[in-house]
Amino acid sequence: MYFHTANIEVAFWIPPLVALVISFFTSMGGVSGAFLLLPFQMSFLGYTNPSVSATNQVFNIVAIPSGVYRYWKEGRMVWPLTLLVVIGTLPGVFLGAVIRVAYLPDARHFKVFAACVLLYIGLKMMRELVKKNTKNNSEERFQELVRHYHGKASSHQAYVISLPAVTEVHVSLKRLSYTFYGERFDVSFMGIFALSFIVGIVGGVYGIGGGSIIAPFFVSVFGLPVYTVAGAALMGTFVTSVAGVAFYQVLAPYYPGMSVAPDWSLGLLFGLGGMAGMYLGARCQKFIPAKAIKWLLAGIIFFTASKYIFDFIHSLQG
Repeated sequence: MYFHTANIEVAFWIPPLVALVISFFTSMGGVSGAFLLLPFQMSFLGYTNPSVSATNQVFNIVAIPSGVYRYWKEGRMVWPLTLLVVIGTLPGVFLGAVIRVAYLPDARHFKVFAACVLLYIGLKMMRELVKKNTKNNSEERFQELVRHYHGKASSHQAYVISLPAVTEVHVSLKRLSYTFYGERFDVSFMGIFALSFIVGIVGGVYGIGGGSIIAPFFVSVFGLPVYTVAGAALMGTFVTSVAGVAFYQVLAPYYPGMSVAPDWSLGLLFGLGGMAGMYLGARCQKFIPAKAIKWLLAGIIFFTASKYIFDFIHSLQG
C-alpha cells in the first residue's frame, strides 16, 4: 500500500499490528506509544519528512480514547490533574511545532534531539528503579488487592467495583491533592503547570504529545502512583495531539516545498491498532507490578536512543 504524503510503501497490516503491540505495553505507564512509533517510521519505513510528527499525533487522536475510557471506568482518572496538564501543555505544543518545522527539518538533527530526550527519560526512570524502597506504598498494596479480588471475585463487574478508586480530590492555585488506597498525595499546582509547559514544547517538536515525558516525571519527581497518573497522562496527550495536528495542518500551506501536514491514511492505520492495544493495556495494567512496567519502558527507551545516536554517527562518517 502506497502512502502519498509519507512517500513510502508498506503492507496495510503492518502499521496497525506494530501500533497494537507497542501501545499495549506503553499504555500501562500512561504513554501512548507514539515515541516508539516515531523511530519505527523513520528508521524502518523511511518516513523522515517533518510531517511524521503530525502523523504520530493522528495516531494519538485515534488510539488514546479507548485507554482513557478504561481508566475512567475503573475510577483511576484524576481529572483536575488532567486539566492542569492540558492547560500547561497546549501553549508549549504550538511553540514546539514551530521549532520543529523552522529549525529541525533535517532528519539527522531531529534524531539527535530525539535521542537526548529519550536518554534523559530513561536515566530518570532507571535512577528511581534502582533505589531501595522498603515502605509498603499504595502501588504495592493495590497490587496485593488486585491479586486478592482476582482470585475471589464472582464476576468481572464485582471485581472492578471492589478495587479502590481515586477519592478526596482537592485543588487550589497552590496545591493539588488526592487519596488513593489510603495514601494521600499532594503536589504543587505551579510545579505541575511549569513541567507541563516545558513538556509541551518538547512534545510538540517530537510529535508525541508529551505523555512519554510527563508520565515518568509524575512518578519519579512528584512521587505519584503509576496506577493513577496513566489516565491523566494519556488524556493530556490526546488533547494536545488534537491541537498539534490542527497546527501542523495550518502551517502546511506556508511551506509548499516541504511535507508538513499529516499522512492521514497512515495515521489512521496506526491509530486503529493503537486503539485496541491501549484498551487491552489499560485493562491489564492492574495485573502488572509497577516496577515491571517501568523497567520495560526504560529498556525500550535506551534501545531507541542508542539506535538514533548510532544512526547520527554513521551519517557523519558517510
